[in-house]
Amino acid sequence: MNIITETLQDFQGRLILTLKSFFLIKACSFPFSVTCGRIRHMLKIRLQRTGRKNDPHFRLIVTESTLKPKTSQFAEIVGTYNVKAGIFEAKADRVKHWMSVGAQATPTAHNLLVTKGVISGKKINVLPKKTPQKKEVKKA
Repeated sequence: MNIITETLQDFQGRLILTLKSFFLIKACSFPFSVTCGRIRHMLKIRLQRTGRKNDPHFRLIVTESTLKPKTSQFAEIVGTYNVKAGIFEAKADRVKHWMSVGAQATPTAHNLLVTKGVISGKKINVLPKKTPQKKEVKKA
């Protein structure tokens, strides 16, 4: 019953599912976002800035990896983070659910979740590696 029986492709070659197949897939747990009968890209758990100037507040959202974080197209809000007050709230069961389904956290969100104890693991270095500068030798 979970087998897709009818498929079509649009002019860009993306897979479009018929309405019947869409409801069969929606019942399954997929690491993909299913929107308008179309399987889309992988999901990411990322931070979305919602605060005003000089007052940063962030939402922890689950969204497609190709969408910009400012868009309001996300699957679920799983937490909030107030930087100035240092308050971080996350729905640990929902974060673990989305990660078990296949969503990946961005490095910054991963480090925040590890620090607050929502998930276990090591932190990821998000800063680029410094390249050693070569000293020039002067010839006399």
